[in-house]
Amino acid sequence: MTTPSQKPRTAPSLRFGQVVIGPPGAGKTTYCRGMQEFLTSLGRKVVVVNLDPANEGLPYQCDVDVSELVTLDDVMDGLKLGPNGGLLYCMEYLETNIDWLEAKLGQHHDCYFLFDCPGQVELYTHQNSMKNVFSQLSKWNFRLTAVHLVDSHYCTDPAKFISVLCTSLSTMLHVELPHVNVLSKMDLIEQYGKLAFNLDFYTEVMDLSYLLDHLAADPFFKKFLRLNEKLAEVIQDYGLVSFVPLNVQDRESMVQVLRTVDKANGYCFGDLEERNLQAMMSTAVGADFQFDAAVGVQDRYVDSNKKTVEEEVMDL
Repeated sequence: MTTPSQKPRTAPSLRFGQVVIGPPGAGKTTYCRGMQEFLTSLGRKVVVVNLDPANEGLPYQCDVDVSELVTLDDVMDGLKLGPNGGLLYCMEYLETNIDWLEAKLGQHHDCYFLFDCPGQVELYTHQNSMKNVFSQLSKWNFRLTAVHLVDSHYCTDPAKFISVLCTSLSTMLHVELPHVNVLSKMDLIEQYGKLAFNLDFYTEVMDLSYLLDHLAADPFFKKFLRLNEKLAEVIQDYGLVSFVPLNVQDRESMVQVLRTVDKANGYCFGDLEERNLQAMMSTAVGADFQFDAAVGVQDRYVDSNKKTVEEEVMDL
């Protein structure tokens, strides 16, 4: 209740953005730099927030940097912690001093925000500090999409791909934000081996029984067949995980990811943005289909494979 001399506190206007998460080496910082440049070319005013206290030598213009509050090196030296424990402490420290973040973000108005987050997996699967920070951002009227980056070369190893699916599902359920899973570094996807199936099998997470058959051919994984079957059942029962392929250097790929993210957090294009986007991507259509996008990426980065899934399984 306010007195006559007090003005009622108005809620801040809606602010949109992305929290960029994923394991170490997935390309989160590179994605933030590429997305910042891409959004700027569209006409959006972009603010990049570095929430990784171990991030040094940032390649992008950073407007808010958590290292002004706490750094991993200082925590490791002062508390004699290792890198993992030190990072957990840093995130708990940020959560405790969330007013610092609110003051920093309050200096930027009518902007689109990119949050570059740490790369420790447990921060997004079962530890609550980052989840609580994201929840607080939502209370400040931020409409955010979690962009979960995963290195695409994991698709070349069936066992690693199943583990990626489990991690992605666990992250989706724990973070509790609109979620977009991204296969990054698509231009390097076959650097570590050939794909067993076409790319859309992995982006759409189709019938994993074919993948289990592929695993059963390996003597080491054959004894874990029942475990892998149960993991695949959990993933398919939820039916939540799918991926958008991404090469940061490919504008068409960036458009596909941005459209998916904007749909997830409810962002609507401004007139200027829409004109700029269509000028850059004259072939883009209003109704974009994930399958078509995967086929386009397959043609560019993956050796063609004419066989059906059943024929590939028979070859095994």
